[in-house]
Amino acid sequence: MAKRHRRLRWCLLLFSLLVSWGVWRWATELLAPANTSQAIARGRPLGNSSDLYPRWLGAREALLHHRDPYGPELTREIQTGFYGRPLDPQRRTDPKDEEAFAYPLYVVFLLAPAVLFPFSVVMKLSGWVLLLCTALSVPLWMRGIGMRASRSVVLATVALVLGTYPVVMGFYQQQLTLLVGFLLAAAVAAAVRGWLAASGVLLALATIKPQIAGVLIFWLLFWAIAEWKKRKALFWGFAATTAGLMIAAELLQPGWISEFAAAVQAYRHYAADRPILQVLLTLPGGKIATTVLLGAFLFACWRWRKTPAGSPEFGGAIALAASITLVILNKVAAYNHVLLIPVVLWLVCRSRQGRMLWFGARASIKAVFACLGWQWVSALLLAGWSLVAPVTRLGLIRLPFYTLFALPPVVLLAVLAAVFVRPEKWTAPATPTIPAEPHG
Repeated sequence: MAKRHRRLRWCLLLFSLLVSWGVWRWATELLAPANTSQAIARGRPLGNSSDLYPRWLGAREALLHHRDPYGPELTREIQTGFYGRPLDPQRRTDPKDEEAFAYPLYVVFLLAPAVLFPFSVVMKLSGWVLLLCTALSVPLWMRGIGMRASRSVVLATVALVLGTYPVVMGFYQQQLTLLVGFLLAAAVAAAVRGWLAASGVLLALATIKPQIAGVLIFWLLFWAIAEWKKRKALFWGFAATTAGLMIAAELLQPGWISEFAAAVQAYRHYAADRPILQVLLTLPGGKIATTVLLGAFLFACWRWRKTPAGSPEFGGAIALAASITLVILNKVAAYNHVLLIPVVLWLVCRSRQGRMLWFGARASIKAVFACLGWQWVSALLLAGWSLVAPVTRLGLIRLPFYTLFALPPVVLLAVLAAVFVRPEKWTAPATPTIPAEPHG
């Protein structure tokens, strides 16, 4: 039996590597050329297309030349690098996204080492650094939700995570969401380990993208305040680091907060999307649903405020925070789906309870796995097909996308079904354990 389990785990690892190869080949050899051809046909300007470039250039100019990264002159320079030329409002084919510097100014301190190198070097290295951060976030999230697994299972999970389109997209665009995902995972794992001050520091660093990290940070701060004597170090670590970053940024450029607020307001007009809930339920329905979801989240936070870190309830709050974030975000971008890593891992743990879950929870969890499976299998089949025959039809190339943007609402339904229906059936004190490899 032990040898059989070991064989199954290593077969899972090999399958995960195969799936990962398929997604990367599909994205680089089929999807990227098709998107480039479509952009050229539509007259869209093409530059480095790196999401890191606006932040890198803003950091370099702010730190080395004391220029305002939020100013219109620097915005034109950013557009020249990102698109190949400044955008022209008179051209209907030009993108609407101005790619302006719309981050908190203190992001420049995290990027400070990179400003000493040419962007061509930074562009090549940063993708691999972000990929490494994502790989490391997987075992950190596992620790954070109380999931224990053998090394082969961890490696297989890492391979599956790296073989998802959101991670591939984040790699090629050098998207800082991957770094924020790592910081959040490290903060949660530190809290489980009892390193509360370090957890607070990491949460503060994650505020470089407050729209991504905000709901999860709220949960962890609420959790810390609920047991103040035991957990106050997390709160003070967060507060001190946030204050330090904001003061340092103010010394670098006085008045940056008002400029950042104006940049965010402008961003909502030229680059923001309708949140998924508003797309599905119309504008009024989406706002009502958002209010109800946030109310349910507050109820869960209150109910689980004293739960120990690493418990099923603690992981459930993390899953609920991440899944709610994705459906209320006003930027429907695939790279934001890295927030689903802890959610899917938590659902895997819940699915192992089998009959202890009610039918709706089991069905919705299976729907999540079906959406993910469609993306992996369709990409793998297209990648294999491309080895023997060219794949040129755009509709066929985009098959893996058919469940990509359906995934956040499906995941949310699964989490809600698992969190709020018969939670008393959860096993305690920890999440189900995946058996470790036998010795010898």
